[in-house]
Amino acid sequence: MSSSNFSAASSRFVELERSRWSRLATEISVPLSEEELEALRGLGEPVDFDEVRQIYLPISRLLNLYVNAASSLNHMTNDFLQASHRRVPFIIGVAGSVAVGKSTTARLLQALLRRWPSTPKVQLVTTDGFLYPNAELQRRGIMHRKGFPESYDRRALLQFVSDIKSGVPVVRAPKYSHLYYDILPDEQIEVTTPDVLILEGLNVLAPAGTEGPETSDLTLSDFFDFSIYVDANTKDIQRWYVNRFLTLRSSAFTNPDSYFKRYAELSDAQAIELATGIWKTVNEPNLVQNVLPTRARAHLILQKGSDHKVAQVLLRKN
Repeated sequence: MSSSNFSAASSRFVELERSRWSRLATEISVPLSEEELEALRGLGEPVDFDEVRQIYLPISRLLNLYVNAASSLNHMTNDFLQASHRRVPFIIGVAGSVAVGKSTTARLLQALLRRWPSTPKVQLVTTDGFLYPNAELQRRGIMHRKGFPESYDRRALLQFVSDIKSGVPVVRAPKYSHLYYDILPDEQIEVTTPDVLILEGLNVLAPAGTEGPETSDLTLSDFFDFSIYVDANTKDIQRWYVNRFLTLRSSAFTNPDSYFKRYAELSDAQAIELATGIWKTVNEPNLVQNVLPTRARAHLILQKGSDHKVAQVLLRKN
């Protein structure tokens, strides 16, 4: 989506500068310890208590209002149908580029929403688990397009979310390892009747027919009650990606079991050149072609500045 196209769509949003947004939760204290916040931070993301208080607490408050409203509507509908009152899980989609901070956003919202009395059970699942295993990607000749829509098992992902929304007591998702850069064949994630499910991933807001080769009228966002897009200038995201790569080179990549262990011995110049090349040939094209065009489909957009902190919040009017 070009900037001009988004500008046309942005009339659907209320634009709130950070200072105005932060006033929406002035009466709420930060219910996280320093240790908890440290565990939730992603690499290179300067999330502090001010960021939590000014940005993420108001979001959790807003989401709590949406959850309660959805629950009330569900009760009224069941009363009208003379049906039993079964709680329907509230599903939140979190989208955005690689390295923009969507995983940290999802983790923070999970931690904060668990503090609200009406949503004690909040589970988080990433769409990484629905990537095809590396062997299948290689068989299809698309290993170099890992993270693009066609690299996901879209049918399994849709079935997973449909089962959650339908109230299936236990729903299992494949587990992905960033260490091995592949699906763990003998491990799964269990989702058991949550109050809220947060589904985080690159393409969770993609329209029907674009998440994979199969054609379908259904899309993941059909199951979402609320969606968030984490946004930033593409040049800033590239810089964050390269910096994260440099950090991983001296940490996770040094693990002998790491898929990327061959990168641990690169010099700074070599690592920067490699990371920039990966960004330019894989992540940026995926962002521009597939991820960024879904931005205007979100209910809420977090616009980050060059310092990785949220500068503006856009909330859809309807």
